[in-house]
Amino acid sequence: MNKKFILLYMTLLCYCIAFSGFLSNAQAADKKFQILASTFPIRLITLNIIHGKNNMNVDLLIPAQVGCPHDYALAPQDMKKLVEADVLIINGLGMEEFLGAPLKKINSSLKTIDSSRGIKDILQHSDNADHHHFRTNPHLFASPRMAAHLAINIANDLSRIDPSGAEFYLENARIYAKKMNKLADEFSALGKHLKNKNIVTQHSVFDYLARDMGLNIVAVLQEYDGQEPSAAEILKIIKTIRNENAKAIFTEPQYPQKIGHVIATEAGIVTKILDPVATGPKNASLDYYETVMRKNIKILKKTLDE
Repeated sequence: MNKKFILLYMTLLCYCIAFSGFLSNAQAADKKFQILASTFPIRLITLNIIHGKNNMNVDLLIPAQVGCPHDYALAPQDMKKLVEADVLIINGLGMEEFLGAPLKKINSSLKTIDSSRGIKDILQHSDNADHHHFRTNPHLFASPRMAAHLAINIANDLSRIDPSGAEFYLENARIYAKKMNKLADEFSALGKHLKNKNIVTQHSVFDYLARDMGLNIVAVLQEYDGQEPSAAEILKIIKTIRNENAKAIFTEPQYPQKIGHVIATEAGIVTKILDPVATGPKNASLDYYETVMRKNIKILKKTLDE
């Protein structure tokens, strides 16, 4: 092998190495920071926080129409998302029990943000099987006031994980929290002027919103585990409705409506649908939560103020 050939070979090799390095750097620059949100409302809040930030992707762990995933089981495609994610943002307070201990085994480098961490005034509710045993109510997202806290928490933790974007995340969260608190003020103002504040709900998802508004939830159709009431429980609910002069039963679009209609008919009251925004369209707009909640305000006003 002559010297000219060796020199040519070495030159080409250097070019190949340099070009390979250039491609690696370009690919690294193009790689999106993968954020995974455990539920639809948590993804919606996170999208508002990172809006306008390049190279960030927020995917949803479970399907957008699943709702509260109390008894959800991870599918193979969910495992794949967990493996590829850089950050997992969860609701917390027991909502994601389905993830379990193996989470770190799936992706040991995965950073987890608990959006409920440090929030005060957390509610408890009785377990369906044992009314002397209380469980933490994880449905913070259905209260705009609490959604504001979730946004700030997510932004604070994202800022620690990605300090370069801290100012961006915190400013977006401040703006979003301000919108949520304004919305919460509208609910609170309505609650002060309602003629009848006694209601029945489908399950415990609206407990925080009811507290914000000063509403009295006198009965619940189904407890935390989502089981429909027995015949004896139905009779008890009907009796409670009559004794407490409850105005309406509020069901949710995420659950079957039949049992609510049956009880409402027997008790002689109306039934209406309120949406806690536990689910929504896959490509929901950034203001989807506000839009749905303002529809809820109109329904509450029309139903309870007459």
